[in-house]
Amino acid sequence: MIKVLVIDDSAYNRVTISRLLESHGGIRVVATAVNGEDGIKQLLRHKPDVVTLDLEMPVMDGFAFLRWTMANHPTAVIAVSSKASDRSVFKALELGALDFIPKPGGRVSPRLPEIERDLVRKILQVVDVRMENLRKRVQEDEARDGGAGAPKVYETRVDLVAIGSSTGGPPALQYIFEALPALPIPFVVAQHMPANFTRLFAERVNKLTTFDVKEAQPGEELLRGTVYIAPGGQQLEVRRNGPALYANVSDSSANELHAPSVDRLFQSASQACGDRLLAVVLTGMGDDGAHAVRSVHERGGHTMAESADTAIIFGMPGEAIKTGCVDEVLPLGDIPAAIVRLCGNVPT
Repeated sequence: MIKVLVIDDSAYNRVTISRLLESHGGIRVVATAVNGEDGIKQLLRHKPDVVTLDLEMPVMDGFAFLRWTMANHPTAVIAVSSKASDRSVFKALELGALDFIPKPGGRVSPRLPEIERDLVRKILQVVDVRMENLRKRVQEDEARDGGAGAPKVYETRVDLVAIGSSTGGPPALQYIFEALPALPIPFVVAQHMPANFTRLFAERVNKLTTFDVKEAQPGEELLRGTVYIAPGGQQLEVRRNGPALYANVSDSSANELHAPSVDRLFQSASQACGDRLLAVVLTGMGDDGAHAVRSVHERGGHTMAESADTAIIFGMPGEAIKTGCVDEVLPLGDIPAAIVRLCGNVPT
């Protein structure tokens, strides 16, 4: 039985989220709280396995609650985002929130069944969360000065870097792109995230790094020094036309579990780039990407996975490693340097 604490200043949301969760027999809501201060009291009293957390609240907001919790009583937290706080989700993820869902909305919201499925699925995955890794990452993020120094530009032996991630991925991706120099290659990213949030995430990372970061558009050429984020709810694939690479963005079919799909991105990138592809699997639940690393490996591309030492959820990298087709297993802090080494280390 997974114990959940629901924190929200809206009585409707507290009741609705509790009802959605308790519709599943393996989940029990042990308490609710009206703000972060009340939430801390309930957290210490009931010691839940996971917390659902509103971000905008009076007295103590969700961000202050996260700072206190990660420092004093590390617990898995899923942020609950209203449209007004969409951009705040990424700050919550940096502070230690594991994942997020949209707020239930109005009393007759047609999204309730979708929100229920998403929330229950994420709650059930809490047993796989490596809280010590999450706490260490938050502490390391706070200790960084945020300055990458003057960017160096490198020659490269790689045509494309493809990265796949899910739960815990946004802070990991931000860390990688902040740490990397201005490599003259395009990057493509499949991060499991709903529509609209991928655009907001791209805008955030664009402001914090030396790269141009954007949500991929159908048919556009993949340019050097640019990071293309797969649009949430759609599929991003890579196509080659002569020396140039292009983004192919399409709707996801009803039977596809992930949109965007790491497997589809890696598979198409492997076909387009062959042995000049670097594919990286980061933290995330499930096994998306494991099938396609075989194709990357068979075509001579290089594969890399985040190690259990730093992965918030070791599902995706762990399943990729089990294939025997991962060339390097590294903690997150070593991945930027490995990308530079593999892409070429001769400054221009």
